[in-house]
Amino acid sequence: MVTHEEKVFKALADKSRRQLLDRLHKKNGLTLRQLCEKHDMSRQAVTKHLVLLEAANLVVTVKRGREKLHYLNAVPINEIYMRWIGKFERGQVQALFNLKQALKENDHG
Repeated sequence: MVTHEEKVFKALADKSRRQLLDRLHKKNGLTLRQLCEKHDMSRQAVTKHLVLLEAANLVVTVKRGREKLHYLNAVPINEIYMRWIGKFERGQVQALFNLKQALKENDHG
């Protein structure tokens, strides 16, 4: 069984899908037609990428009349950040804080 995290990593692994996410980051709520405008891909290819992005919950859609609007959902990216990057960053921030404290003690000592 494929985990949610694996779906997110698979979705992010493709350059074209990252470009679609970048487009939605710049301007959310785009239609399929609008997403296809600046890509050298067919409408069908963009649709296939969007299906994978939706399966990973990186893109959510809302129907407005006959249009389907696509929105970036950054929560899965943040979850990856917190698990894979944030915990390492915390250690670095703590090390810098400890260094600052040690330097202050040396100045006063």
